[in-house]
Amino acid sequence: MTFELASQRADLDRLLKGRAGPGPTAVVMTMGALHDGHASLIRAARAHAGPAGFVVVTVFVNPLQFGAGEDLDRYPRTLDADLRVAEKAGADAVFAPSVDEVYPSGAPQVRIAAGPMGERLEGASRPGHFDGMLTVVAKLLHLTRPDVAFFGRKDAQQLALIRRMVRDLNFPCEIVGVPTVREDDGLALSSRNRYLSRPERRTALALSAALFAARDRLGAQHALRARAESEPVTGARAAALSALGETRAAADTHAVAAACDPAAAARPPGADAVRAAAGLVLAEAARAVPPLTLDYLALVDPADFTEVPDDHAGEAILAVAAKVGATRLIDNITLTFGVPK
Repeated sequence: MTFELASQRADLDRLLKGRAGPGPTAVVMTMGALHDGHASLIRAARAHAGPAGFVVVTVFVNPLQFGAGEDLDRYPRTLDADLRVAEKAGADAVFAPSVDEVYPSGAPQVRIAAGPMGERLEGASRPGHFDGMLTVVAKLLHLTRPDVAFFGRKDAQQLALIRRMVRDLNFPCEIVGVPTVREDDGLALSSRNRYLSRPERRTALALSAALFAARDRLGAQHALRARAESEPVTGARAAALSALGETRAAADTHAVAAACDPAAAARPPGADAVRAAAGLVLAEAARAVPPLTLDYLALVDPADFTEVPDDHAGEAILAVAAKVGATRLIDNITLTFGVPK
């Protein structure tokens, strides 16, 4: 099938009805300014749909999810380049409607409410953002009628809310999360990265560095715990472990306690130490020139995005949001603590 662009609902309907193969329809929703992170979503959709399937990429800068003072007007619009990226990555069509096409009667009076999870973290920083996001996602799901939709895990709270909406409102669509794509220096790919000056970009690397420091701290805690469990239970065990070169992990009070206390060793490494490791990196970045201004650092339950306790076991998402200059960036990683209860 020839790659095509549709800008009106009627054109999209024609493409969907005239698709050649019997395979699934997959959609990738974007706001344009496509980069390799978006391309990875399109490639994943293509692989899932197969040669007999149909892959649609939507390009729409949704005004409902931008608040007062946010970057709606300066958000990059690069449709010609986006078409090249989408076609190369394997899309069959791009649906790039105007605002009037998506909202023909103006701003909709009836919208999707994100609920309590939509009021936390990103929702607290950007009131109404998730209501606007879910409203346009619901409309685009109706318009594209996919069997499966692909979204990036970098927007972890968005992904969780879309999954919840699809489940709660019985959309006949599977939602698939695709891993975050990073640049060589660790910075998560984002359309907003282009706003960063060179000095601002150096400071912005603290977001991913903080997440990686937390991940390393958790790994060190797990390593020391495993070492502790393999040693005889004696009062001198913590000192022996420290002498083995596990100095960073041995400095963790929970892990050292586990080395001497079998009951403590049965508990998972603490979430608070992981938060602290990330916080140290971000605190240093706040003193950089230019500085990083932290919005939030949170270690949350993937189910509802509430903070996890220190003794949490199982998966948790470590999420960060900050401004460098005028550019707001987000990032996250998934961590696993101990063995789920």
